[in-house]
Amino acid sequence: MAKLTTAEIIESLKEMSLLELNDLIKTVEEEFGVTAAAPVAVAAGGAVEEEAAAPTEVTVTLKEVGGSKVGVIKVVKEITGLGMMDAKKLVDGAPSTVKENIKPEEAEEIKSQLEAAGAVVEVK
Repeated sequence: MAKLTTAEIIESLKEMSLLELNDLIKTVEEEFGVTAAAPVAVAAGGAVEEEAAAPTEVTVTLKEVGGSKVGVIKVVKEITGLGMMDAKKLVDGAPSTVKENIKPEEAEEIKSQLEAAGAVVEVK
């Protein structure tokens, strides 16, 4: 029997379907009495599932104003572009949505600004 090189094995794996790879893994596990911690078929599809599971748009909610209401109002005014009275109404109505359908990175920045002002914030 001719010995296959690693490159040849990899090339043949690339040509297999996920079902064929799954069968191969089961056969190798049975033959050698081992288990694969992360089977190739799951690893290939798992990365896509993790990306899909991560939210692309989130909502920032002001849960509690905290000790510095004026500071929180100023930050909300700056973040939302609302006038002073509208920002005060939003803060007084806590829990309330500050911004929705935004990127997670922007939400974390807003959360850190509000928390620095003393507010309790939730990102969903």
